[in-house]
Amino acid sequence: AFFIVLGLITWGVAAWLSDSETEPSELLAPRRLELGSVQGRATDVAEDGPLLFSELSTISGERSLVVHHEGDDPRAGWRIFYAFPPDRPTCPVTQVRGTATFVDCDGNELDVTELSPPTEDVRPVVEDQLLYLDLRAFSE
Repeated sequence: AFFIVLGLITWGVAAWLSDSETEPSELLAPRRLELGSVQGRATDVAEDGPLLFSELSTISGERSLVVHHEGDDPRAGWRIFYAFPPDRPTCPVTQVRGTATFVDCDGNELDVTELSPPTEDVRPVVEDQLLYLDLRAFSE
């Protein structure tokens, strides 16, 4: 009888949590990832090439993202790319250390701008001199 009651309670909690009006917790599915100061990250990109974030765990699976900065203003010019060539999501790239060059699974060299732009609403956000990745598209 104890296990039946425990099972019903567990089922009730799961049913309540799966209700479409319930918002995911920021602890389980953060909507933004803080990357640090815009000045620091812009300097990192200028000196070492774009920032590669491999296999970010999201609700919709693992995603590898590349954050790139162009221009002199650290508050503007931020771009996001998926870490694979366009139309080839099963071909991950690796970065040539210290450059904006990437090598795909077939050995082809690609410039960062030749990587796949995100199709969802994944974007960089600058707020109070801090850079964030907006990950809401992965958590909704």
